[in-house]
Amino acid sequence: MLVRPELAQALSRGREVAAAAGLGLFGLWLLWLGGWLLQGMGGVALLVAGAWGFQAWRRMRFAQEGEAPGIVEVVEGQISYFGPATGGAVSLPDLVELRLLTLRGRRVWRLKQSDGQALLIPVEARGAEALFDAFAALPDLDTGDLVAALQGGAPAGERVVALAQESRLVWARAGRAVLRS
Repeated sequence: MLVRPELAQALSRGREVAAAAGLGLFGLWLLWLGGWLLQGMGGVALLVAGAWGFQAWRRMRFAQEGEAPGIVEVVEGQISYFGPATGGAVSLPDLVELRLLTLRGRRVWRLKQSDGQALLIPVEARGAEALFDAFAALPDLDTGDLVAALQGGAPAGERVVALAQESRLVWARAGRAVLRS
């Protein structure tokens, strides 16, 4: 291989942002050519490239490096996690709460269903980058808050005193209160 593995990984990670930048350059070229038709097409290309690049940048920041056990799949509004010891599936319409926890030094997403069951998915699990688009489909979820939750980083130190060191509520469904007597 002619490219160092670290560089190849960085290029692969930023490929969507680079594609949006390429579309933006194409839009600028169309604007430079002139003419009302080409300038209109160039303006549309720039708008699409800007929106696409913004979301691609957030998606790139959401994807976490590292290795964690298990595989995440998102298919038609259902999030599935297949781990070595645990796993399960959650439907997006049944999701009522999304938290980012730190358990035993590893950050995990906690997806809570309306019936009280929860699914824990490691942030670095294979395929976990697909969760960005699934979470973005949740009502009233700000993708900026989603990315900001991950930017805090895992706490330093290997020794864990408590099971859950950190818990951050990222999203909760509005209007689903449970009355207990």
